[in-house]
Amino acid sequence: MTMKEAARCAWPGEDPLYQDYHDREWGVPIYDDHALFEKLILDGFQAGLSWITILRKRENFMNAFDSFDPQVMAAYGREKLESLMQDAGIIRNRLKIESSVSNAKAWLALQEEGISFSDFLWQFVDGSPIHNVWKTKEEVPAETAESKAMSHALKKKSFRFCGPTICYAFMQAVGMVNDHTTDCFRYAQLKDGRTTDS
Repeated sequence: MTMKEAARCAWPGEDPLYQDYHDREWGVPIYDDHALFEKLILDGFQAGLSWITILRKRENFMNAFDSFDPQVMAAYGREKLESLMQDAGIIRNRLKIESSVSNAKAWLALQEEGISFSDFLWQFVDGSPIHNVWKTKEEVPAETAESKAMSHALKKKSFRFCGPTICYAFMQAVGMVNDHTTDCFRYAQLKDGRTTDS
């Protein structure tokens, strides 16, 4: 069975970009500090919007935010912030843009403490993915005890735009929870530890 023929979660609909993201990325465990930072920033920009909006602009975000390099982002000054506010290729929300800079500073502060961002985040699921058993997308929660705990811990470390709902969307995206519905071909693959369709 090919990806095109396979049953998948309902949320990507018929959009090829959304389907590809679902099939190849969503729910695949990520343990890299930098990749996790990028995902958290993008999920913060998603707040109040649909993920497909962010997905369509992801390459623009990568270019605008220097490949989400925290070292570079933490040094952004007023001129850079104003240029971002004029960049039609991204979400031009001043609070979200400013929070991305403060989040870069918070990320660097964790590194200076000798704390791996990956270890810090994965502790909320005891280091390995939680495999849920949802039959429909309506069963999937918007937040959980784990996402609330993560949100609280991130805020204590001065991260912003990381409420429990944002944190849960993030946890789903980076594979901390397997929230593919049980009829989706990716559910069993990820449960078996297979990150690709091969």
